[in-house]
Amino acid sequence: MIKILANDGIDAVGKQLLEQAGFTVQTENIPQGELPEALKNFDAITVRSATKVRKELIDACPNLRLIGRGGVGMDNIDVDYAREKGLTVVNTPAASSPSVAELVFAHLFTGIRFLYDSNRKMPVEGGTKFNNLKKAYAKGVELKGKKIGIIGFGRIGRETAKIALGLGMEVLAYDLYDVPATLELNLTGGVNVSVPVKKASFDELITESDFISLHIPFLDKPILGKSEFDKMKNGVGIVNCSRGGTIDELALIEALNSGIVGFAGLDVYDNEPTPRQEILTHPKISLTPHIGAATNEAQERIGVELANLIIDFFKK
Repeated sequence: MIKILANDGIDAVGKQLLEQAGFTVQTENIPQGELPEALKNFDAITVRSATKVRKELIDACPNLRLIGRGGVGMDNIDVDYAREKGLTVVNTPAASSPSVAELVFAHLFTGIRFLYDSNRKMPVEGGTKFNNLKKAYAKGVELKGKKIGIIGFGRIGRETAKIALGLGMEVLAYDLYDVPATLELNLTGGVNVSVPVKKASFDELITESDFISLHIPFLDKPILGKSEFDKMKNGVGIVNCSRGGTIDELALIEALNSGIVGFAGLDVYDNEPTPRQEILTHPKISLTPHIGAATNEAQERIGVELANLIIDFFKK
């Protein structure tokens, strides 16, 4: 019987699909240090972002046949090495895209109306300095008519662009691969509308955008650092719901302090799960703890897609 270790959990619907296909599924988490021994009893492992499947673990478990990643990025898996050793590695790139894109706009709306700050100050000062706070937050802006630069135009970047276009924003898209000239918006009532997207160079994007959202994998070095911040519009909003390490956090703090960056929305960090204090306590940063795909709908889609990939592989 095929045994699956869902070490970072799996949605109940996905687990049920696997069990109905005749597989045994364990969802109890095994600590990272105990995996080399425990994983010898399993044919496949599924992970999210917490568990790491590195070369040493792969070498310790020659019985392993498949590694599944519930989500998009696979930087916690040595993918090339696993495939060289004959393992199949799969992920679920489409399942979480709408949820991540919506979180981007949660941060954007939070930023343009100062919710990151007012939610901290209202409980303390709302009773005695209400009118002062009202005046402090009186210079919000609208997203409609503004330019959003999207760095990385894969599935999540395109979902983000669709929301932006629906809000009446202008989209500047940068990607190493093709960027479509238009995106199709599915409106209420079954009406489809094609809306234009501008393919921009990286320099155009960082100099022209009112807001910038990152949707790229982990890189060897940050794509946004001091030299990039220095070229941006004064007061630009930055959102990162992709991967920690794609922004130079110390340069971001400097840019926030100088006013070059008006606010930042961060869901990912350099030092997860212990982000640096300067980030956690900065008054101009909206914070979430890496929850881009953490919606009920996304988790079910991820579980179902992952289960079907596993079933297809082992039933061949």
